[in-house]
Amino acid sequence: MTPDYLLIDVGNGRTKFALATREGLLERREAATAELGAASLKETLAGWPFARPVACSVVPAATEELKKYFGPSLIELKHDGVLGIGVRYPNPASFGPDRLANAVALSALYAKAGEPGIVIDFGTAVTFDVLSADHDYVGGVIAPGLRLMTDYLHERTALLPQVTLREPDTAIGQSTEGAILAGAAIGYRGMVRGILDSLRKELTHGDRAVVVATGGDSEWIVKGIDGIQAVDPDLTLHGLRLVGNLAAPLAS
Repeated sequence: MTPDYLLIDVGNGRTKFALATREGLLERREAATAELGAASLKETLAGWPFARPVACSVVPAATEELKKYFGPSLIELKHDGVLGIGVRYPNPASFGPDRLANAVALSALYAKAGEPGIVIDFGTAVTFDVLSADHDYVGGVIAPGLRLMTDYLHERTALLPQVTLREPDTAIGQSTEGAILAGAAIGYRGMVRGILDSLRKELTHGDRAVVVATGGDSEWIVKGIDGIQAVDPDLTLHGLRLVGNLAAPLAS
């Protein structure tokens, strides 16, 4: 059986590909976004049958490459497409479609009717995206990603080393590396808690908000943070799958 979709999540550094049926994800592959083009796509997708590509992209040049490669069969996730959620945002074309894909998946898979929701996506930046209780996308927060912050410390100072992220042994660092790890783990989690608290206070029924984390560093960062109901590394891909299910079928 040919999978229904090829899902494509184009990030700033890496592009994720997944085969999917209407009900779930199958195989996955990745490629460098900077190398995305006809030759790279042909090599990456070799041996993968699929009926229709569905994509979200935060890199305009990569979006154009996808359009050239797939032509009119490409379903591009956009704010004015069929999403299954509403969008209440002053300039909806200005936020990343990956954030919208996360909101679509949050609404369909985690937040029940009448429950607001928040997605925290830990990537190059950490984004918080908010669904109202009636499941409209209403906005969010953007802050520096954890690795961006720790890498910047190393790049912009003469003596601070680059560290491999892990749990610190103590809150009081006993070495330069230990002090950086304490700041990364304890300080970053404190920022996440503070943003979540503020979002809940502004949301109607915010005390019932369903919070889901995704992104490369999510498993590690959310340890010790109360009130996060789920960690779903495939949330964006599920959002694309759900948009594919809502889109018009291929012409015969």
